[in-house]
Amino acid sequence: MMKEFLEAGKLVTTHGVRGELKAEVWCDDFEFFSEFEGFYLDPQGKTWVEAERIRPQGRMALITLEGVDTMDKARALVGKTLYFSRDEVELEEGCHYIADIIGCQVVDADTGKVYGKVTDIYQGAQDIYTVKGEDGKAYYFPGVPQFLKEINPQEGKVLVTPIPGMFEDAVNGDKE
Repeated sequence: MMKEFLEAGKLVTTHGVRGELKAEVWCDDFEFFSEFEGFYLDPQGKTWVEAERIRPQGRMALITLEGVDTMDKARALVGKTLYFSRDEVELEEGCHYIADIIGCQVVDADTGKVYGKVTDIYQGAQDIYTVKGEDGKAYYFPGVPQFLKEINPQEGKVLVTPIPGMFEDAVNGDKE
C-alpha cells in the first residue's frame, strides 16, 4: 500500500533570529521542494504549516513558516520531518516516488525469477538500485533501460533483464 504522505525533507537547524529554519531537501531538486505552499509535520497529515518563503542555500533550503517568527519557535521544530500529500503532485508519465519502489520485488522480466527486494536507491548521475536477496546479500544494478524494464509499484514489482553475474557476486549483508 502506497503512503498518502511522503517525506520532502527535514528541519535541521535554525537560521538567524527571526524564526527561519534550514531544511535538508529530500526531493529530486530544490524546484520541486519549493513549489509546495506548506508541509505536514507528521506522516498522517494532521499538522499543516504554511510556508511563507522557501529559498535555496546550497543543497539545503531556508524556510519561513507562518507563525514561526522567533528563534525559540523555530528551535521547537528542529528535527521534524516535512511531508507532502501525493495528491498535491502530478508526476510525469513513467516517474515514481522512491518511497513507492522501496520494498518492491525485483523480478527477471524473461524468466520470472525473483532476485530480492529493493532496499535503497542511490541518486547520482544514474540511479543505483540496491537489492537484498533472500540470502541476505546485497546486489546493485544501474537503473538504466538496458537492465530496468518496468517499475510497477501498484503490483510491488520491478522487472529487470540482468546480464550474467549481475545477481551472483553479491556483497555480504546482515540476514534479517
